[in-house]
Amino acid sequence: MDGLNTLMSRFHKWAGVVACLAFVVVVVGAYVRLMDAGLGCPDWPGCYGEITPHHASDEIAKAVAQQGGTSGPVSLTKAWKEMVHRYLAGSLGLLILSLAVWSWGARSDARRSRFLASSLVVLVALQAALGMWTVTMLLKPVIVTLHLLGGMATLALLTWLALRGSGAASGRSLSGVTATHAIGIAGLLVLVAQIALGGWVSTNYAALACVDFPQCHGQWLPDMDFRHAFQLVRELGMTAAGTHLAYEALTAIHWTHRVGALVTTLVLGLLALLLVRTRGMLAFGVLLAVLLAAQVTLGITNILAGLPLPVAVAHNGLAALLLVTLVVINFRLFQKAPR
Repeated sequence: MDGLNTLMSRFHKWAGVVACLAFVVVVVGAYVRLMDAGLGCPDWPGCYGEITPHHASDEIAKAVAQQGGTSGPVSLTKAWKEMVHRYLAGSLGLLILSLAVWSWGARSDARRSRFLASSLVVLVALQAALGMWTVTMLLKPVIVTLHLLGGMATLALLTWLALRGSGAASGRSLSGVTATHAIGIAGLLVLVAQIALGGWVSTNYAALACVDFPQCHGQWLPDMDFRHAFQLVRELGMTAAGTHLAYEALTAIHWTHRVGALVTTLVLGLLALLLVRTRGMLAFGVLLAVLLAAQVTLGITNILAGLPLPVAVAHNGLAALLLVTLVVINFRLFQKAPR
């Protein structure tokens, strides 16, 4: 029995390692998107039909000449950035597959992780398809946003899988769920919605639609076009009807994300306060408060400083850390719930 427990411990520790790689993939993906390198290789999974940009250097040079220099979406540097992200994502997919195989091959308590590990394989397959469509559909906003959300979901589920080695959170009675538990769930849902809004801002290049703070264009309610702002089925920079997306639509996207940030801050701030007052959860409450304050600061800095790359990437990375933190907090809270 001790041997089986050790095997399970290794399984969940390995899940933790894979979760760390998933975090790296999310951050590198944000970096590639913010560097406008998503079309550095216009085909998939290779680069101009080759395994590396080095092997495709002649084709890349021709494309650079056609676009009139390296300031466009194609360059050797951007191709490498895009392919490094693909190599990391491919490695992540293989490691997730290893977790699924491990869970099905083990004859121990690992059986309770089979469904979750197998679901992750399905999610990664969907992620691969979204990654391909991101390129072949020329950065269509809804595809890129779904790709971002898929990466975040992968990170969250891997975190949950790793945590299961410390005790099952499932099978607990909800009769003992307190206000803190409810706010914990609400906080996680609100954060996911805010990440989706942030992805929509980024994929529509609306981060600098408002360059002042806390107002936008010197107004609390600037001119906005919500009807076209949140049309999902459309091309980048275009409406569903094929006309150019108006600046008022970009303003609506940015402004909505700001409102979402306010709601997220209030909900997570309340959760942090409740955690500080909950026995055994003080450290989690302090950590959540610190991460939340840092994220708000980074968001404001992005606006006032004109979206500097390190700050923008850090803003994406901290969103992923907040997601992981909320997953851990909810896991711990439901461990504490009475049976």
